[in-house]
Amino acid sequence: MISDVSFPRINGVSTSIQTFRRDLERLGHTSELIAPDYPAAAGSTAAPDPARDPTIHRVPSLPVPRDPEDRLMRRAAIRQLLPRLKQRSFDVVHVQTPFVAHYAGLELARRLSIPVVETYHTYFEEYLHHYVPFVPRGLMRFAARRFTCSQGNRVDALVAPSHPMKEALEAYGVTTPIVVVPTGLEEDRFDRGDGDAFRRRLGIAPDAPVVVHVGRIAFEKNVEFLLHVFRRVYEQLPRAVLLVAGEGPALAHCRRLAAQLGIGQSTHFVGYLKRERELLDCYRAGDVFAFASRTETQGLVLLEAMAQGVPVVSTAHMGTREVLGPARGCAIAPDDEDTFARILAQLLQDFAARQRLGEEAAAYAATWSAREMAHKLATLYGRTISGAIAPAGSLAA
Repeated sequence: MISDVSFPRINGVSTSIQTFRRDLERLGHTSELIAPDYPAAAGSTAAPDPARDPTIHRVPSLPVPRDPEDRLMRRAAIRQLLPRLKQRSFDVVHVQTPFVAHYAGLELARRLSIPVVETYHTYFEEYLHHYVPFVPRGLMRFAARRFTCSQGNRVDALVAPSHPMKEALEAYGVTTPIVVVPTGLEEDRFDRGDGDAFRRRLGIAPDAPVVVHVGRIAFEKNVEFLLHVFRRVYEQLPRAVLLVAGEGPALAHCRRLAAQLGIGQSTHFVGYLKRERELLDCYRAGDVFAFASRTETQGLVLLEAMAQGVPVVSTAHMGTREVLGPARGCAIAPDDEDTFARILAQLLQDFAARQRLGEEAAAYAATWSAREMAHKLATLYGRTISGAIAPAGSLAA
């Protein structure tokens, strides 16, 4: 595998890579990862020390302008890995991100004479305009579609984390075969967190209504919308608390907005949390998990919250629409602040409804097995390696 991001950089791509690699290994498949190095100052205690894992090749990298979280791998350093990679007799290259990793992955596959698979993790059509605001949104969407189509048609197979994402790729004109393989939940995601301890740490009363949101604090994640929603909830429930876990380029903006809305004292931005325990404790500290991103290709945090028995209130777009489709353990809300806030406030005040939805949520999350998803991915690898890939669009989802 090759990726422009991995732990200790925390996001959905990093989580997906780690989850699949662990379960592929449990199924008897070996994998190695090429990823950027991360200076100690930019690292996080939320992930194990990558230097201790001999299956991860850390590539010298440069900082990305205006984005202190990410790194830019050096292509020359990736090429220097070729003699070692040739000795390992790999069967397939799996590209995880569309930047340096995409082009380097294609080159490695060609030099190693093996096929290449790529996962489309990011819905760029609804992403790029947040970072290039001076370019008309319609033009950025057009550019994102052309960029995606160009890259997607250069690999042997594509992985989409959800059916809506697969449909979008096909609408763009991608003709490469696409298979839907979501990231599953590992067994440890069902270990119950200690929500009471997390509340005590932050000085939150045991009986205070708590809303939790977990995710990268970026403009495309629509956290600003949730802050406006919570202000309306707070007006009805003045003891309510909002927990926001994660960091990102919009963090300073969101802190300022919370203060401007008068909810600064009731909103806790808790940063990145260790996945092993702290994150589970944070989920469990909530009475309800709230989410409103329009750009998710899956929405793994929804399932992680559900695995903790926490009901979800969320909008339903792209990947989140697929997760929430059966309407188990959740309440689907519209992109309307007043209605979203009303649904959220009602659930916060209805213990019986929360308990029922929480039980539903845990049972539903259990159907998203990481091992089953890894088996689907391994099957795709096998079909790609053997040249048995079906015509575009006909792979079993």
